[in-house]
Amino acid sequence: FALASWRSREQTAVLLCGRIYQAGTSGNHKVEEACEMYARAANMFKMAKNWSAAGNAFCQAARLHMQLQNKHDAATSFVDAGNAFKKADPQEAINCLNAAIDIYTDMGRFTIAAKHHITIAEVYESELVDIEKAIAHYEQAADYYKGEESNSSANKCLLKVASYSAQLEQYQKAIEIYEQVGTNTMDNPLLKYSAKEYFFKASLCHFIVDELNAKLAVEKYEEMFPAFSDSRECKLLKKLLEAHEEQNAEAFTEAVKEFDSISRLDQWLTTMLLRIKKTIQGDEGDLK
Repeated sequence: FALASWRSREQTAVLLCGRIYQAGTSGNHKVEEACEMYARAANMFKMAKNWSAAGNAFCQAARLHMQLQNKHDAATSFVDAGNAFKKADPQEAINCLNAAIDIYTDMGRFTIAAKHHITIAEVYESELVDIEKAIAHYEQAADYYKGEESNSSANKCLLKVASYSAQLEQYQKAIEIYEQVGTNTMDNPLLKYSAKEYFFKASLCHFIVDELNAKLAVEKYEEMFPAFSDSRECKLLKKLLEAHEEQNAEAFTEAVKEFDSISRLDQWLTTMLLRIKKTIQGDEGDLK
């Protein structure tokens, strides 16, 4: 019964699109009617889970809204199209969301544009696995948020950029972001607890590049943010620096295990610590 119901909705949607085609779209009244019919068809395709057809119908509605100079409605339809295509054609979803972003930026709606840049970044992360492009969209979102004084939202995007940059071995870029966000949050009573995490991550990036750089960075962060000195992260860094200086892989692993027993290491931290450990001579390249 459910399948029959979906099919009947789909057939109705196809008939609606056919009617629009036969009626033509000359004259504003006809164009407005066509917009409504495409939107109805798109929603029926959605109920039938025909995501590509739904996306195409929303796109047609968006183009007709542009013809009528209804920018807001056009952008909304492009977003609806993007959301439908996400389930069937990720690249087409990105194209639709980019079309919506162009309209929103033209209208000066930068916060909404930023939100859609994040959605595109997430599609590149999870569906298309193109981290470089995900980074570019997170950076653009951060720029728009900063321009609108939404610093908390900008920082969230920048931290994504830093995390991926470090994974791609762009350590200097990651360090600059972690230091910037750490400095911005350490004076905020609600956020200062997070500052130690950002200085810790910046120190690890320094450590991968050069042990002396890491030592100097830790000293600098302790001076800037005295609470960092008492943190478990800072104490771990000092143990790791000592083990690395002595080229003692066993002491390095023990320090990491002790830290992990209280604060579980996530995938990013594990990856960075393994990269550092591999620079110890004779290391087998694990943390066990």
